[in-house]
Amino acid sequence: MQTTIKLLKKHDELRIIEDELDIYLEIPHMAYMEVKKTDGGKAILFTNVVDKKSGKKFDEPVLMNLFGSYKRTELLFGRSVEGVADEITNLLHMKPPGSLGEKVSMLGDLFALKSVFPKRLKKRGECQSIIKVEGDVNLYDLPTLTTWEGDGGPFITMGQVYTQSLDGEMQNVGMYRLQIYDKNHLGLHWQVHKDASHFFDQYAKAGKKMPVSIGIGGDPLYTWCATAPLPYGVNEMLLYGFVKKQNAQMVKSITTPLYVPHDVDYVIEGWVDCEKLVVEGPFGDHTGYYTLEEPYPVLEVSAITTKKKPTFLATVVGKPPLEDKYMGWGTERIFLPLLKTNASDLLDYHMPENGVFHNLVLAKMKPLYKGHAKQFMHLFWGSGQMSFVKHAIFLDEEAPRLTNYESLVTYILNRFDPKRLFITEGINDALDHSSPESLVGGKLGIDATAANVVEAPTLLSDEELLLKIQENIPEVRAVVQYMRHTKNPITLISINKTRRIKDCFEELSLLAPYIRVVAFVDEDKNDINNTYMSLWRVTNNIDAQRDIFVSGLMVGIDGTNKTEIDNFQREWPGDVECTPSVVKSLKDRGIWDLDPELEKSYQL
Repeated sequence: MQTTIKLLKKHDELRIIEDELDIYLEIPHMAYMEVKKTDGGKAILFTNVVDKKSGKKFDEPVLMNLFGSYKRTELLFGRSVEGVADEITNLLHMKPPGSLGEKVSMLGDLFALKSVFPKRLKKRGECQSIIKVEGDVNLYDLPTLTTWEGDGGPFITMGQVYTQSLDGEMQNVGMYRLQIYDKNHLGLHWQVHKDASHFFDQYAKAGKKMPVSIGIGGDPLYTWCATAPLPYGVNEMLLYGFVKKQNAQMVKSITTPLYVPHDVDYVIEGWVDCEKLVVEGPFGDHTGYYTLEEPYPVLEVSAITTKKKPTFLATVVGKPPLEDKYMGWGTERIFLPLLKTNASDLLDYHMPENGVFHNLVLAKMKPLYKGHAKQFMHLFWGSGQMSFVKHAIFLDEEAPRLTNYESLVTYILNRFDPKRLFITEGINDALDHSSPESLVGGKLGIDATAANVVEAPTLLSDEELLLKIQENIPEVRAVVQYMRHTKNPITLISINKTRRIKDCFEELSLLAPYIRVVAFVDEDKNDINNTYMSLWRVTNNIDAQRDIFVSGLMVGIDGTNKTEIDNFQREWPGDVECTPSVVKSLKDRGIWDLDPELEKSYQL
C-alpha cells in the first residue's frame, strides 16, 4: 500500500484529508461524494481517523476510492487492461509452431507463464509483523467503517476472503462484505452461488469447522482478483500472476492452514462453525438499495496480524456511479476473450454502471442464422456470473460502439419489435430485491440484430399526451417522451400508484397511435427528467415475468416499487441515501466539494 500511495502521489491521483473524520458515516460519505466527480475524482487518504462514539483515535490511515477512475485502474494494473485481454486471446488461440522462429516465440510465451503459479514462502510475511491471538484479538482496533445510517453495524468492504475446499485441493479468494458483531466475530456474506459457499457446504456435510483467512490491503491487484468471475475451483492468485508477471508470494496464516499474500496490511484469521448461522445486515449495497437481514455464517476470529505501519483499505457502495464501475470495467475487458470461448461470434459486450452490472448487459454479435441471438441469450444466462444478468440486449456488428449510448439507443429503438422480446426465468443475484422470490426471477432478452418494418407513431407534445393519459389514469403526475426521433419513442410516466400498473397499461390501449414503449415509476423519489437515475431505478425494480406487458406494438414496463397492491410478499428495501446532517457538517467544514448539479443528478 505504501508503494501504491507513492504511485498515486506521483500521478496526482491522491487527495489527502487531514481533518479529523469519523469512521461512522463521515469518511464513507466523503468517498461516496468523491467518486461522483467527473472521471471518478481522486483516491482519498484519510490521515486523522477517529471513532467519536468510543473516543478512539486510530494510528493507521484509511484509503478509499483506490480504483475510482480508468486512469488509476490501469496504474494499479501496471499496464493496459486491453493488453491483458490481448494476451489471454493469444494464449487461447495458441497453435502448434510450424517453424523454428515460432517455436522460439512459443517458448518465450510459455516461459512467461511460470510466474502464474503462487509461491509459498517458508518464512513469515510482512503482514505478520504484529500478531494478536485469542484474548488479545479485538476487531474494533481496526478503523472499520459504518457507511449508511441504516446499516446493521460496521462492515469490512475490501476484504480478500481466502478459503479452501475440505480436501485442501482447491483454493479461492473472494470479496464478500464482513459485518463486525463484536470484538471477535465477523459475519460472512458469501452468497449461495459463490465458491466459498460451496466449500462451506463441504465442511458442513463433514461436520467440521471451516478455516477462513481475510486479507486487507497489500497489492491492489489482490483485491481486484478477489472479484474476478473465474470458474469454480480456479485460484484467483493464478490470475494475479498472469496480470503482474510475477508469482504471488504467499505465507501460511498463524492459526489456520490457509496461505495469504505476504504483503497485505492486515490478516484476520478464524474458524466457522458450520452449524451456526447469525443474522447479517441490513447493508446499503451497490444496487443502491439496502439488502435485508438474512442468516449467514459467522467467523470466530482466532488471530489478527498486521504490518508495522498498515493502511486500511475500504470502499463505499450505494447508488451509481461507484468505484466498482472501474473495477468492473477491468473485469469486463479482461474476461471478454474467455466469454468468447463459448460464443465465438460474440464481438463485444458492456455492462452500464447504472444497470449495476447484473441488471443490464449490452452485447454485439455476428448473427449467422435465425434465432442466433436467442441462442446467445441462453448461453449468457448459463455462463458463470453472467447467469445473474436480468436484462440482455443483442445487436449486430453494424451497431454503434456499445458505450456510445445516444447512438446505440437510437439504433435499438429503430429496430425494435415487441415480437423480438424473449422472457424466461433463471437464477438471480442474491442482492436482487424485485422478483417474487429470492434467487430466482424473470429474465428479459431483446433481439435487435435485425431491422423491423414498424411505422413510427404520431407524436404529441408531452403536455398533450399527459392530458390524454390522465383522462383514463388520473393517478399519473407527469410524462416525458424520449427518443422521439425513433420508431419507438420511450414515454416515462411518474405515478401515484393506487392500483396495479398492468391495469393502468391496459387503459392506454386507445392511445396506441401515440405510444410505443412506456415505463412507469413512482412519483416519490424519482425525477423523470433524469435518464441516468431512471434507468437505474427501472432495471432494479422489474421482474420481466411480472412487469413487462405487450399489447400490439405497445410495450409497458412497471418500474414502480412493489407493494401489497401487486401482491408482493417479500419486504421491499429502502433506497441508500446520505444522512443530511452529515453532509451539512462536511459542507460547513469546507471538505465536501461536489458540484451541486452532480449532487442532484446522482440523487445523493
